Amino acid sequence: MIALAGTIGTGLFLGSGRALVTGGPVGIFLGYLLTGLLVSGVVISIAEMSALVPLSGSIIRQAEYFFDPALSFAQGWNTMYNYSVGIPAEIVAAGVLIEFWISSSQVIWITVLGLLVISTNLLFIRVYGEMEFVFAILKILLIVGLIIMGLCIDLGGVSGQPRLGFHYWRDPGPFVQYLSIPGPLGRFCGFWTTFSNAAYAYSGVEGIANAAAETRNPRRNIPKAAKRIFVRVLIFYVLSVFVVTLLVPSNSEDLLSAQGKGNAAQSPFVIAASLAGIKVVPHIMNAVVLTSAWSAANSGMLTSTRTLYGLAREGHAPKFLLWTNRFGIPYMCVICVGVFIALGYMTLSNNASIVFAWFQDLVSTAALVQWCIICIVYLRFYYACQRQKIDRYTELPWAGPFQPYAAWVSLLSFATILLTAGYPVFIKGDWDSEEFIGAYFNLPLIFGLFFGYKWVKGTKMVGLEEMPVKYYIEIAKENPEEDDKPTKGWRRFTILWS
Repeated sequence: MIALAGTIGTGLFLGSGRALVTGGPVGIFLGYLLTGLLVSGVVISIAEMSALVPLSGSIIRQAEYFFDPALSFAQGWNTMYNYSVGIPAEIVAAGVLIEFWISSSQVIWITVLGLLVISTNLLFIRVYGEMEFVFAILKILLIVGLIIMGLCIDLGGVSGQPRLGFHYWRDPGPFVQYLSIPGPLGRFCGFWTTFSNAAYAYSGVEGIANAAAETRNPRRNIPKAAKRIFVRVLIFYVLSVFVVTLLVPSNSEDLLSAQGKGNAAQSPFVIAASLAGIKVVPHIMNAVVLTSAWSAANSGMLTSTRTLYGLAREGHAPKFLLWTNRFGIPYMCVICVGVFIALGYMTLSNNASIVFAWFQDLVSTAALVQWCIICIVYLRFYYACQRQKIDRYTELPWAGPFQPYAAWVSLLSFATILLTAGYPVFIKGDWDSEEFIGAYFNLPLIFGLFFGYKWVKGTKMVGLEEMPVKYYIEIAKENPEEDDKPTKGWRRFTILWS
């Protein structure tokens, strides 16, 4: 359930409106579809490694063994940077969503929600699992309900609403002339911009492997979760976005005026319901999106704390971060990551939507960098298996499909998107320092961390013959996993239904 809906947050429910404005109906549909397929390549790559090496910290620990300790250090702190801005972004979004009903100071909601995230992550890991299980159900029900509502509206099933069909794909058109650039180039630029927006919506999807050491039967259950990524991409993202394109035109005055407000009013689903005269939907939407934002922050806290713990285990962070409480939770990691929630107080001196946009650009870039690194590490792991004459399909706990082609395509595609993410500051001719930094700050950061660590520590890339693949295969054989206990009651019904 966490794999299906754990990290779905404001990126899908609110950010899809921004992508529709810039890319048009066909542009946003293709952008989310292609990004989802590329992300699937990343997920099956990290799942294959995590099924063999189920350690807290996931890619951080795997980079240490399958690439270079310097990359482990660089990616670990890059991930920490990612979540140090990603968690406050979701907390800020949740605080603004509350103001849909109650008008009060942001400081109250940032403080309350931040303390809730910290306290939840200090409890037994099962508490986190139960809460995310419930939140995942709510998000799935919301998405299914919105898709059904959208189809009813589009097909004329609402009284007083004409049948729309694909009307908005023809008028105002399938694409948008982005930045007023004439001709096909302007339409292509609008389509290309949707990739950055989709990256924010999909960010964190690879986090299913971060708590591998705390997952029951990880060699069996992490691959299960990875395989469900295709269902999540096709139904929860692509189908949702497709329905949006049928209901709201890309030049809608309601959609354009709502951008920047930061509440449910900027969701194209809410705009479609309002146009159809369904008044209760904005309140339901706001309530579930609020839980989604908090859930995404909760998921980010788990990922970042296990990453920080993994860094400490590999000697890339202070040893006091290895301290755990009686539940086995690395509480010092939780406290250190929780400090960065204070970045959300930036909204007290700036417009909340502006700060959220800064966070969104930074998180999108960091996510693209992380996906590229996962693919790079996996490819080294894959070719090490070939060099050591290891049959992935018979000797590994799980072998991902379409490899190594899925990893190569994802790597080259995300690298291209990363390098071209800030193109508007060059094409338009109007220099924007904030947009440029948001698009490219992560590149000097990751290279500086990588080469700086190599220079200080003198590390070398791990050779294909030296990688401990066979060592972990032996561990897996010596420690077979028990069969999962049958699930009873309403939980079993929900899992089977999903």
